[in-house]
Amino acid sequence: MSRAKPALLSWALLLGVLAGGAPSALGQASAPAPAVAPVATPAVVTQTAIDRSLPDDAAVDKMLEAYSPKVRALDQPIGKLIGDLKKGSVGAGSLGNFVTDGLRAEASGKLGKPILLAVTNSGGLRKSDIAEGKLTFRDVFELLPFENALVTFDLTGEQVLDLLRVVTSHRDAQSGTRIKYRVNSDKQLELESAKFLIDGVEKEIDPAALYTVISIDYLLIVTGSDYATVLKKATNTRPLGLTIRDAITEYIKAETAAGRDIKSTLDGRFVFDKAASVGAEEPK
Repeated sequence: MSRAKPALLSWALLLGVLAGGAPSALGQASAPAPAVAPVATPAVVTQTAIDRSLPDDAAVDKMLEAYSPKVRALDQPIGKLIGDLKKGSVGAGSLGNFVTDGLRAEASGKLGKPILLAVTNSGGLRKSDIAEGKLTFRDVFELLPFENALVTFDLTGEQVLDLLRVVTSHRDAQSGTRIKYRVNSDKQLELESAKFLIDGVEKEIDPAALYTVISIDYLLIVTGSDYATVLKKATNTRPLGLTIRDAITEYIKAETAAGRDIKSTLDGRFVFDKAASVGAEEPK
């Protein structure tokens, strides 16, 4: 077997799962499986070396022929990146900024109105960095392998602040606000204040107003989580009709079509209050 075939087979299997419509196989969360009584069976273990000594299999070769063009298409450039994207600590760094900025832009375009806040968890970003240069489908697949659907929902301003407290304490990603935070005596991050950031201008969050937020279904369905505690209060929840991966792919394509490169951005959307942080240093 040639050295390239295992990688080709892995991507073919992934694309086959996606084409077969099995999102639960790749999602960050799924319903717990029913308990099954253990059955004692003797274990038989064998090992097979996957290297050039393994003969080719005609059936596998035939299957790979159908997927080879799709796998090669993963390396087609869809945009250009200026500066490296890196997954940092608070807010998932420039990688988190890129993803949430893209989500907010795509949601605003699809809904036909400005969306002031996008939120996602940093744990769903499965690639720690993307190097400067061409951006490909493969980059997006590796960054966002889960089949998380985008959802919009309405929160009051007071609930938005509760949501941002969770975002801050979890060091997750957001686009649309400037957050001032501190490190408490338990070494946990705490929100001090938050304001909307509109075209570089700060705007107060009205506790009584209603705001539309974009996020992923995963954060709404994980029972018992800090996010679920806040988001169970959301109203007018509806699917956007896109996965997070599709949205970011379309965002890159749209920026490219408009003649704009994707840029690595750390724009001060998270501001560390050292004076109120019990001697702690800024999280890195």
